[in-house]
Amino acid sequence: MSQSQHDTLRILIVDDDAAICRSLQILLEEQGHAVATRTKGGAASEAVSDFGPDIVFLDLRLPDRDGLRVLKDLIDAAEAPEVVMITGVQDMKSMIEAIQIGALDYVRKPLAVEDVLVAIEKCRQRRRQRRPLTQRADLVPITPGAEHPDEIIGADRRILELLKQVGLLSRSQVTVLIEGESGTGKELVARAIHNASSPTEPFVAINCAAIVPTLLESELFGHEKGAFTGADAKKPGRLEDAGKGTVFLDEIGDMPLELQAKLLRALQERAFERVGGNRSVSFEARVLAASHRDLAEMVERAEFREDLLYRLSVARLEIPPLRERPGDIRILATHLLHRIGRRLESEVAAISETALKQLELHSWPGNVRELENVLTRAVALARADVIEEVDISPPRPSPEAVAEGGRVKKLWEVERDHVRRALDTTGWNITRTAQLLDISPTTLRKKIVDYELR
Repeated sequence: MSQSQHDTLRILIVDDDAAICRSLQILLEEQGHAVATRTKGGAASEAVSDFGPDIVFLDLRLPDRDGLRVLKDLIDAAEAPEVVMITGVQDMKSMIEAIQIGALDYVRKPLAVEDVLVAIEKCRQRRRQRRPLTQRADLVPITPGAEHPDEIIGADRRILELLKQVGLLSRSQVTVLIEGESGTGKELVARAIHNASSPTEPFVAINCAAIVPTLLESELFGHEKGAFTGADAKKPGRLEDAGKGTVFLDEIGDMPLELQAKLLRALQERAFERVGGNRSVSFEARVLAASHRDLAEMVERAEFREDLLYRLSVARLEIPPLRERPGDIRILATHLLHRIGRRLESEVAAISETALKQLELHSWPGNVRELENVLTRAVALARADVIEEVDISPPRPSPEAVAEGGRVKKLWEVERDHVRRALDTTGWNITRTAQLLDISPTTLRKKIVDYELR
């Protein structure tokens, strides 16, 4: 892919292997860059003064000087270039130290073309980050939004309708079943209902999937002294702790059947007995339940009590997955970045349009939780006050998807195969392939590296 004059960079290669220097020089000059080479570390500083490189590819092992010493000299220069380390050995300590000193990236020998091009793109974006924010029209500032940690963020019609229903349901104490995929924010909705109806009372959240089944009964209902081995004192349960507030039963579908019967009785009679006790304890809290599993299907498979489902679903709320409201990704991203920045004491002040586009292209199987994790990683690893496209790296979904008749490909596998087919169609022309896929060349190069396409 040819570079325009505006995109031309001055690149210095410092490596004791003249063949590597020459092959890199040929590659980068074909890309339209101005390239100089040196085979000794002692000549690097002089070359920086004479040649004025934007980027330096620096070998970690040089015959006359340690690569880390050369790196320190380059970073301390008045017009410090971006530095990409080259290494042919496994030296974790040195590579970590290089990043600490100020190297932007590193590539391993034997050098792969796409690894080199991705490193150059990172340097290009880093140089763009150094420009004053006021000089960049492609940035979306990260400004304080909703300060409440339990705020439900979104402008999608289904989210606005959800907020209306929260307002209506907060006027009574009916039991509500909140449904949605993992990571959509079911507890957030539960807290919104609680805060709108009884904010001064306790909110007690219980994750039924996170507690060992043998201990869940005691956790919910409490126990009397001597009820079982280790019960050396009376302990109130979480239902009792909630008082007149709210009990949120998260992942209710993972509750054992025998315990479902006891919970149903407590909901019907508004009272229960502690484990090992015979005295009735009144139950006054409101109950909200949530599940990412289809409870109706579980009833058909005799894995969940039908009468308990009826009792829990007096009212039902469904949270749409993030992939069905892509227009909210931008709003959520800026909101989450502000919150993450405060938590990590980061100076990140803006996100680029290309980075937001990268977020909008992802399907987010882990929903808002996955988006927050990706943005947290981006902020933690950011080298400047702007989140760029290169900082965004949505993870591959890991759970195995299995369907009747055989395995269904994971989402990243489908994308990998599609990208490979598109590259083969164009003869691996980056520009044409990016146009076919309607993504930027930078995004395409990242996918080639992430999916290890060759």
